[in-house]
Amino acid sequence: MKNVVAYCRYSSDNQRVESISAQIRAIKEFCKKNNYNLVKIYADEAISGTSTEDREEFLQMIEDSKLCNFECVIVHKFDRFARNRYDHAMYEKTLNDNGVKLLSVLEQVNDSPEGIILKSLITGMNEYFSANLSREVGKGLKENALKCIHTGGIPTFRIQSHSR
Repeated sequence: MKNVVAYCRYSSDNQRVESISAQIRAIKEFCKKNNYNLVKIYADEAISGTSTEDREEFLQMIEDSKLCNFECVIVHKFDRFARNRYDHAMYEKTLNDNGVKLLSVLEQVNDSPEGIILKSLITGMNEYFSANLSREVGKGLKENALKCIHTGGIPTFRIQSHSR
């Protein structure tokens, strides 16, 4: 039975902590089905996957992979691991160099030549999704600003002077 760890993440304060629970539940079912021994769960809450800079649990997991206490990292989907294709490749290589394999519950890719191209497409699409979403949100915010429409948060106010 292989010892494995889970890595879970959700992106923003607008998402709910239940996202982590759903990921953990799916990973536990995957482990049971594949006879894996889940030894630890790493989770970063309300942190973007476009960078690893503030992902303390992620970075700890990468560091812990050097200890040889687990053989696989399991994520719900590869976009939980990284939304930047270069970070994905670099950190997956670090795991592999430490004898640890990265597995996804929903995106099961093998090590065949076809699997290599499929994973590169998945990680590229994950980065595209994030970049495109950022562009679309920016476009919407600009349009709202041009129309003087409040987009949420603490409303601005205007101080009016009263002349007597």
